[in-house]
Amino acid sequence: MERPTGISMNKTKLSVIAVILFHAVGLIGFLVPALHPLFIKLVPFHLLLMLVIVIINHQRLSEKFWLFALLTFLAGFMAEWIGVHTHIIFGNYNYGATLGTKVFDIPLMIGVNWFTLVYGTGVLLQRSRLKNVFARIITGAVLLVLLDLLIEPVAIKFDYWNWTGGVIPLKNYRDWFGLSILLLALFEWFNFKKQNIVAPVLLVVEFVFFGILQLA
Repeated sequence: MERPTGISMNKTKLSVIAVILFHAVGLIGFLVPALHPLFIKLVPFHLLLMLVIVIINHQRLSEKFWLFALLTFLAGFMAEWIGVHTHIIFGNYNYGATLGTKVFDIPLMIGVNWFTLVYGTGVLLQRSRLKNVFARIITGAVLLVLLDLLIEPVAIKFDYWNWTGGVIPLKNYRDWFGLSILLLALFEWFNFKKQNIVAPVLLVVEFVFFGILQLA
């Protein structure tokens, strides 16, 4: 493992601070009802900012990394399109206005979100003691389902998406698990440098962020 330079360490520290700070401010915005309209409008810009922070902290932006990012974005986006338009996967749901610009009724930010979540989970487990690739994939998929359990009530409340009848079907979590396995397998298969401290931090911060909103 390469030893990070002083410049890269400073960038990492500033990035970690930015991730924590922006989520802390966002938490206040979502907890104070008077601030809801403003902070809901900021959600797509927040997701884009997190994407930029994650990417600039990835070491060696190779062609394989960009291809993985593109395929993950497209796979996540297409899965959501199938879910919304056919209900074959996830269930019967539709997207609200909070995630911003839509193409074919699917927010572009949902593809971004799949990338950051899968990439952050993949990097986290690369840094773990799990040496078996299948163990990392299954563990990562479980983590992503647990995160979705925290996200769902918050997403419904703030019009990220809505479920027909107001009931979240069990198949949503089943299919999240399945898609997570596929995308994490893609992460493991692509041979690019997987060193990034900020991406796992973002994943942990999102657990805390949605966990607090869930409790509140």
